[in-house]
Formats: sequence, structure tokens, C-alpha cells
Amino acid sequence: MTKTAPTATEIPDTQNIRDTRHIAIDKVGIKNIRHPIVVSDRSGREQHTVANFNMYVNLPEKYKGTHMSRFVEILNDHEYEITVQSFKRMIEEMTVRLNAESGDIEMSFPYFVNKKAPVSGVMSLMDYEVSFIAQIRDNKTQVLVKVLVPVTSLCPCSKNISDYGAHNQRSHITATVRMYDFMWIEELIDIIEKVASCELYGLLKRPDEKYVTERAYDNPKFVEDIVRDVAVKFNEENRIAGYIVESENFESIHNHSAYAMLEHDKELNK
Repeated sequence: MTKTAPTATEIPDTQNIRDTRHIAIDKVGIKNIRHPIVVSDRSGREQHTVANFNMYVNLPEKYKGTHMSRFVEILNDHEYEITVQSFKRMIEEMTVRLNAESGDIEMSFPYFVNKKAPVSGVMSLMDYEVSFIAQIRDNKTQVLVKVLVPVTSLCPCSKNISDYGAHNQRSHITATVRMYDFMWIEELIDIIEKVASCELYGLLKRPDEKYVTERAYDNPKFVEDIVRDVAVKFNEENRIAGYIVESENFESIHNHSAYAMLEHDKELNK
């Protein structure tokens, strides 16, 4: 006797079973799923890259579970057309399809900028870690842009107390920004790189190496200097509504990092 496949109405929906523990869950969903995306850059070109997604919604106390497959369906419905512009629409669609009151989507991806070396002018690609973070709370959608920019920092104390030389290190400056108006990713990167002891490049010739070494020596920065200097620039930028700035220096003479963070919301200080 041939068995027929059960229809959707015949398969029990376990997730919708009533839960008796009366405990709501703040975030439930999927983490670390990769999906192709398209991002436009300032030059007018499109970068085709792969993003890592985290997707969550809240779960009311009465439900046993959420429908995990729907998160994947939402990604695949967009196919390759997930862009900055469609990101806000995607989280709104997610909360509707999962009957949720709040939701979060984090999309992280490598972003490339073609940079010119400071003296020789040779071109090379620099990669940056970029994230878009969307949140829905109380029917309000907020999208944040996060960029991690690697730079060089040189210690002012080391320079002042040494007869010659000063220790420097690779540093990561991370800015999480809420905007009033659109800004290119490259604009954020430009602001951040200019406050470092020196910016990094993918390719340097010998005259460039001389330049970046001397540039860092002439421009020493503590982690405290870095976050404050970024904050000054962000405060002058009318398109930025609020921000978190972090700096981590991977110390070259210690087995630990130096770290600083500051947060500012312009709307709270009007």
C-alpha cells in the first residue's frame, strides 16, 4: 500500500503549543547564517560580498517556540538584492511574519576601499569590518551603522620618556553610529582614520614606509585621545545623531590591550 505524504494541516505545529511556564523570551532566532549581499560604495560601484546574519524576535510567554525556518525564508526571499536600502524593510517584514513586537537583525560583512599610498600613489585595497544593526521597539525602527577601522597608534608617554624611538601598535577604532541623514561608509572611515596616529594601507613602497613611520611619531595618541578626537569630529557632523566610539590598542610592550569607550546621543543634549 502506497503511503501519501501528510499535508501541512495534518502535521502538528509544535511551536504554537501553549507554554505553561509563563516566561517571555527577549530574543529568539538564528545566529551566524551567511548570505550574499550587494552594497553600493561611494565610487558608484556595487560590491558583491557575503554577510553574516543574526536575526531575533521576542517570544511571548504563551508560545513554546518561534518558527525558525521563517528567518531563513526572509533571507532567501531577498536573494541577492539585500542592500542598505532594503535592510530596514527586511526587519519590518520579519516582525510581521513572526507576529513579534520587537526584533533585531545584525548584518556584518567585509567592505573594501581602494586606497592610494601617501607618497608613491600606488593603489591597493583595504578591508574593513562593517555591520548594519536594525532594531524594532514600540513600532519604531532604528538602523545603526558600525565600522571597525584598523589604524596605527603611537604612545605619547613612550615618546616623551625615551631618548630615541617610541612604541607603537595596531589599534582598532570601532564606531557605532545612528544617523539623521545618509552617509557613505567611506565618509565614516575617513573621519576615523584622520584622528589616528597614522592610517593603514594595503601596499606601501619604501618612501611610503618612511612617511607612515614619521607620521605616527609626529602624531602620538593614547586610546583616550583617539575616542575624544573621533567624538569631536562626530559632534561637528550634522548628519550624525548619536554614536558609540571604542578604541583598542593591541600593546606592543604589554600582554594586554589598552581600551577606551565613550557614548553620546545628540538628541538628549539639545
